Amino acid sequence: MTIKLLAIGKTDSSHLSQLIEEYENRLKHYIKFDLELIPDIKNTKNLSEAQQKEKEGEAILKKITNTDVLILLDENGKQFTSIDFSNYLQKKMNSGIKQLVFVIGGPYGFSDAIYNKAQGKISLSKMTFSHQMIRLFIVEQVYRAFTILKNEPYHHQ
Repeated sequence: MTIKLLAIGKTDSSHLSQLIEEYENRLKHYIKFDLELIPDIKNTKNLSEAQQKEKEGEAILKKITNTDVLILLDENGKQFTSIDFSNYLQKKMNSGIKQLVFVIGGPYGFSDAIYNKAQGKISLSKMTFSHQMIRLFIVEQVYRAFTILKNEPYHHQ
């Protein structure tokens, strides 16, 4: 299985980018992981919130296939402990899917087309974080999940 993370826009902070890259490199020991950034939508000043979500949705749909399992990182999604999340990933791997795609949307969330295509929603916290921080958090949690599954000492409970 491949895990792919799709995110709208680039990471502005070089410090965050370095940390994300560190966890991406760590993940290579466990699974194929791809982080793909979708360029920000241009001329958003001239677009309504709904129009911006639609354009971002179209860009996201271009990056996925019909066989991908699409999971949205959404404030209204299911929350997991790290151990529960590791079990969730193990079940996905056991199910035989080729690619699990986590998506971080734009500032206004997702279009209806994306919500309709998604097979699940996960929330990393009840708190609100910048989308750039969420990139780091999800990559770290995927790494943590694999260390839990391998009984490695990274996670303490």
